[in-house]
Amino acid sequence: MEIILKEDIAGLGYKNDLVQVRPGYARNFLIPKGYAIVATESAKKIQAENVKQVAHKAEKLRKDAEELAANIGDITLEIAAKVGESGKIFGKVTTTQISDALRSKGFEVDRKKISLDSEVKSVGNYTATLDLHKEVKHKIKFNVIGD
Repeated sequence: MEIILKEDIAGLGYKNDLVQVRPGYARNFLIPKGYAIVATESAKKIQAENVKQVAHKAEKLRKDAEELAANIGDITLEIAAKVGESGKIFGKVTTTQISDALRSKGFEVDRKKISLDSEVKSVGNYTATLDLHKEVKHKIKFNVIGD
């Protein structure tokens, strides 16, 4: 079933994308929650017109995302966590902690736009991916240190 997304959905697509999904997923989840609409001919024409109107705004957002990625550069974050004797941390490092560490360095990145490459449950060096824009992804390194 072909649908038009009304907002970004991780693993599926971005706002105003035309995507193919299974009918049950569309009818039972995406459409009732307001995340998508059925891609009829008239809806496709309206979507195409909307895309034309926001193209300039989207270009500015992409440039801002590229500028933020360039400013972040090869920064390495230090994240403190309580550590047991074996080197394992209590709990795990989350995207909220990474977002807070970036905020302390002067970069505003929403925690929902951060994804961890692997679960962080011990002291060491890790990487995370920032999804700043649909065309701009940036990897950052962070060290988990004992508190």
